[in-house]
Amino acid sequence: MGRLDNKVAFITGAARGQGRAEAVRLASEGAAIIAIDINASASEYVKYAPATQSDLDETVRLVEEAGGKILARQADVRDLAAIQAVVDEGVALFGGLDIVVANAGIVNYGRTWEITEEQWQDVLDTNLTGAWKTIKATVPTLIAQGRGGSIIITSSVAGLKGLPFLAHYASSKHGVVGLAKVLANELGEHDIRVNTVHPHGVATGMNDTSMSDFIAASPMLGPIFMPTLPYQMVEAEDIANIVAFLASDEGKFITGAQLPVDLGALNR
Repeated sequence: MGRLDNKVAFITGAARGQGRAEAVRLASEGAAIIAIDINASASEYVKYAPATQSDLDETVRLVEEAGGKILARQADVRDLAAIQAVVDEGVALFGGLDIVVANAGIVNYGRTWEITEEQWQDVLDTNLTGAWKTIKATVPTLIAQGRGGSIIITSSVAGLKGLPFLAHYASSKHGVVGLAKVLANELGEHDIRVNTVHPHGVATGMNDTSMSDFIAASPMLGPIFMPTLPYQMVEAEDIANIVAFLASDEGKFITGAQLPVDLGALNR
């Protein structure tokens, strides 16, 4: 018996990294998975390689290897109609929806006053508006079913702390905290819980060398990023563990919370 037997989870940004780890972990606990990602960069300012169809196919393979069922489709979280189509397809296939993991996001770097309008908007559109569109496409089903549910939104240490060179990213990640807090209040009467998870650095490949360049040019700001524990990064599976906890009945009395998986960085 798994902790999530007979549950159905919708996960965005599932082709690799945290989204893939979450899909595999939730599937290993018994959940059927509805997964989306895009086969293109969400922004010209993103320097790391975008997810590919092969990445999404590997997520499918790993979920099935873990004994799970999965429907995986290409869809952009900036496109509400595309999200809704996949949610509807997955709900029809698996018989409902119980867990929503709004994980899709992008990151790039710049000094606040040097970020371009397009750079700012790209990050907000994906990380914040994309999370809202994910909510908009899924919450009506959760309410209509009348069986409760759990929504987990990926935020960041930058969602609770003013990390430099990340004004657009930090604004988006602070934004999803506000979104989650409001939703937790609105959805509580339906026994739907809403929480955010706040990683420090996660070894997913979602980075480039420009952050190091900015810190080298402004060394007084470097210590802001220091963790308390003697590690620099966590693995995607470490975040998936927290998501599985929040999705399960073990987290049934937790809502409106911000759970850090941050190596103590927020304690600095």
